[in-house]
Amino acid sequence: MKEYRTINKIAGPLVFVEKTEPVGYEELVNIVQADGTVKRGQVLDTSDDFVVVQVFESTAGIGRDSGVRFTGETIKMPVSRDMLGRILSGAGKPKDGGPEIIPEKRLDIGGAAINPYARESPADFIQTGISTIDATNTLVRGQKLPIFSGSGLPHNEIALQIARQARVPGSTEEFAVVFAAMGITKEEENQFMADFERTGALEHAVVFLNLADDPAVERIITPRLALTTAEYLAFELGYHVLVILTDMTNYCEALRQIGAAREEVPGRRGYPGYMYTDLASLYERAGLIKGLKGSVTQLSILTMPGDDITHPIPDLSGYITEGQIVVNRDLHRKGIYPPINVLPSLSRLMNNGIGEGKTRDDHKKVTDQMYAGYAEGNDLRGLVAIVGKDALSERDQRLLEFADHFENRFVRQGHDENRTIEDSLDLAWELLATLPEELLVRIDRGLIQKYHPKYRNKEA
Repeated sequence: MKEYRTINKIAGPLVFVEKTEPVGYEELVNIVQADGTVKRGQVLDTSDDFVVVQVFESTAGIGRDSGVRFTGETIKMPVSRDMLGRILSGAGKPKDGGPEIIPEKRLDIGGAAINPYARESPADFIQTGISTIDATNTLVRGQKLPIFSGSGLPHNEIALQIARQARVPGSTEEFAVVFAAMGITKEEENQFMADFERTGALEHAVVFLNLADDPAVERIITPRLALTTAEYLAFELGYHVLVILTDMTNYCEALRQIGAAREEVPGRRGYPGYMYTDLASLYERAGLIKGLKGSVTQLSILTMPGDDITHPIPDLSGYITEGQIVVNRDLHRKGIYPPINVLPSLSRLMNNGIGEGKTRDDHKKVTDQMYAGYAEGNDLRGLVAIVGKDALSERDQRLLEFADHFENRFVRQGHDENRTIEDSLDLAWELLATLPEELLVRIDRGLIQKYHPKYRNKEA
C-alpha cells in the first residue's frame, strides 16, 4: 500500500494531502504517525491538487512527517444476529465489556437506496404505550416520525419509554429496537445504559452511544451504523425494527462544524447547504420492501434551538418525514409527563394503521372529537384571562374543564405506565362522557351507543 508524506495543512478534524493518485469519495484512510500509531480517517473531498481527509479521532500528533495510506475501501459495519443485547460506541466498537462482534456480513454504511416502486405502503399499528402517540398521533410500521423537543425537556425519558414498550399488538413476529444516541453527556450515557439494563429492554435492542467529547466526525457515522444494523436485522433476518435516533440537532451541529473546517460557503444559519440532502439520506432509510418480511421504522428526536420550530433542523426534517410529535414546555412546567402537545403534532400515516382489525372501529372518530374538544378548550383559556371564567357560557365552561381533564388524565401518565390502545381509547371515552352528548358531533350515533360509558354501564 503506497504511503504519502505530503500533508499540507491540518484544520480541526481535517487533514489536507497533496499530490496523490486518484482516490474515491468516502475511501478509508490510515494515517501513520511518527511513533507508529495509526489513526483512521475517510476521504471527504478529492481534486487534482488536494485530498481532504476527515479523521475519526483527534488530529493531535499528526504532522507533516506522518504517512497517509489510502485503503481503497469504504466504511463497513460488521453485522450479526448476536448484536442484539449489545451496547456499542458511536464508532461501532463494544462498550459493554463484551467481545468484538464476529460478523456474519460487513455492510457499507451508506446503505442501498430503496427503489420507490419496491416500497410497500405502511399500514400496521405500532403500540408505544403512550396515549398521546398511540391514540392521537399513531405510529405506523415503516414510518419516519420525528419528535420535536427543546433543551431541558424530557425527550430522552420519552425515547427510553418507547424503546422498552414498543411492540406490534397481536403479532408473533420478531421485534427489535436500534437505539443511537449522538453527542450525549456521560451522565446521559449512564442513564441510558442503566435503564436498558434495569428494564430488560436490552435483550431485543442494539445500542450505539456517541459522547459529546467524541470527535464530531464520529457523530456523522453513528446514525449510519445504526441504520445499517437495522436494515440487516429487518431485510435479511426478518425483524420489525424501530430505530430511535437522538439527538439529530447534535448530528447537524457536527455537519456545520465539519463544513466550517472545510471552509464551505454556509447556508441558512451557518448550516451546510446540503443539509437537506444529508438528512434525507438518513430519514429515507425507513420503510417496507415488497416481498421482504421485515421493516424499519424511525423515531428521530431533535431539540429545537430556542424552541423555534422554524429553525432549519426541524424545518427541513418536517419536509422529509411523515409528521411530527411536539414536546411542549408549558405542559412540562405544569409537571405533566410526557409533555406532548397533540395540537401541533401530526402523523400523516395515522389513518393507514388504525380502524377495525388494526386498533378499534371507533379510533378515528374518538381522536377527532378529543382533538376538537381540547383545541376549543385550550383557546378558551386565553379568553378566561381577559373576561374571567364566570363570563363563559355553561358550554364553554364544560369545554374548559375538558381541556384540564385531557391534560391531567389523558396526556399525563407514569414513566413506566404502558397503556394498551384499548386503555387509551377507553380513557378517551371517559373524558368525552364529561361533555354533553350534543357536543359529540364528530362521532356516529352507533359508536356512541356502543362505547359511551353511559350506555356500556347499562349493558353491564
